[in-house]
Amino acid sequence: MFLAAAPYFAHRFRSNTWLLKHFQSAEISVSCFVNLTSMIALSKLQKNASYPRRIIMSLFIYMICFVLLSISTLFHASAGVYFGFLMAVILFASLSTGLIQNGLFAYVTGFGRAEYTQAIMAGQAIAGVLPPLAQIVAVLAVPATDPKQETDGPRDPSENPWSAFAYFTAATAVSIISLFAFIYLLRRRGSLSLSDSKINGVAKTTTNGISEGSAVNRNLPAESEDYDPPLEVPPRDSIPLTTLFRKLPFLSLAVMICFAVSMVFPVFTASIQSVSSTPGDIFVPVAFLVWNLGDLLGRLITLYPTINLTHYPFALFCFAMSRLIFIPLYMLCNIGGNGAVVKSDIFYLVVVQLLFGMTNGYIGSNCMMATPEWVKEEEREAAGGYMGLCLVAGLTAGSLLSFAVGGV
Repeated sequence: MFLAAAPYFAHRFRSNTWLLKHFQSAEISVSCFVNLTSMIALSKLQKNASYPRRIIMSLFIYMICFVLLSISTLFHASAGVYFGFLMAVILFASLSTGLIQNGLFAYVTGFGRAEYTQAIMAGQAIAGVLPPLAQIVAVLAVPATDPKQETDGPRDPSENPWSAFAYFTAATAVSIISLFAFIYLLRRRGSLSLSDSKINGVAKTTTNGISEGSAVNRNLPAESEDYDPPLEVPPRDSIPLTTLFRKLPFLSLAVMICFAVSMVFPVFTASIQSVSSTPGDIFVPVAFLVWNLGDLLGRLITLYPTINLTHYPFALFCFAMSRLIFIPLYMLCNIGGNGAVVKSDIFYLVVVQLLFGMTNGYIGSNCMMATPEWVKEEEREAAGGYMGLCLVAGLTAGSLLSFAVGGV
C-alpha cells in the first residue's frame, strides 16, 4: 500500500531533493527491519501466547495508522516533518504486519487443515492484484496532460490530496471490516465449541445410550448469544526455533528462498519497457498485474491435491532454487529501453512474468500448507508462526538484495 502511494509521497517531498530520491528506500528498510525483528520476537514468545489477540491488536494498530495517514493528507507540513511522521507510521504498520503474519499463520495452522492456509495465501495474492489494476484504471480514466501546459497542481491523480485521503480511508475501512469479520469468526467458533461441550456433558449423564444423547443434540441451540469466547488460551510450552527447523528444514528453506528470489521482480518490472509502442504508464502496471495474476493462479491450483508437493519437501526446495533461472531471463528483455535480446512483449509477459508469478504462488502455498503434516499436533501453532517468520525473512533478504540487482 505504501509503495503504491509513491506518487503522492513524492509530491509531499518535492521540495527536498534528498528525501525525494531516498524515501522509498527508507520505507523498505524500516519496514523490513521492523517486520523481521517483530516476527523473530513473536516466534520466540510462544508460551501462553494468544494468537487471536495478536490478530485483533494488529488490526487496531492498522486502523490507527491509516486514520492518521488520512488526516495527514488534509494538513500541510514541511518535507522533513512529514518524512519523520511517515517513517513512524511505517514502523507501527510494520509491527502490525508482524503481529498479523505471526498470529494468522499460527492460528490457522493449529487447525491442521491445509485448505485454511491455502485460503490465506490466496487472499494475499488477491491483495497483490488490486493495486496494479487500480493504477491501470486511473491511468486510463484520467486524460493525459499536455506537457506544454504548465500547472501548479499535481498532474497524477494519485498525487491529489483528496485522492490520497480516499485511498487511506479505504485502507481504514478494510481494517475495520477485517476486524469485525475475525471477531465474528471467533464468536462463531466459540459458540459451536460451547454447544459441543454441552452436548457431550448431557450425553454423559443420560442412561439411554446414544439415541438419547442424539435427541439432546437436536434440542440444543446452534449458538449461544450471550457467550463471549475468551481470547486466553490453555498454557503451552515454548518450542525452540531450532527444534522447528530440524523438523521443517527443506520447507522453511524453500519458502525463504522462494520469496527472496521473487523480490527481484519489482526492480525489473519497473524498468523493463515494451518493445512495441505501448506507453510505459500502461505497460509497467500491466506487467505488475500479469505477475500478480500468475501468483494468484499458482496459489489457486494448490486446491487440487493431485498436483501438490506437500509430501515432498526436498522437491519444493529444489523447485525454489531452480527459480533463479528467471533472473537471466529478465536480462533478455528490454531493460531501461536499451534493447532486448528477445524482442517480444509476449515472451516477457507470459514466459517470464506469468510463470515467475505462478511458481511463487505454487511453491509458497505448498510450503505453508505442508507444515501441519510434519509436526506434532501440539507443535502446529508454533510451526505456523515459524513458517511465517521464514516467509518474512525471505522477503527481507530479497528486498535488500534487490538493491544490488537494481544496480546491475
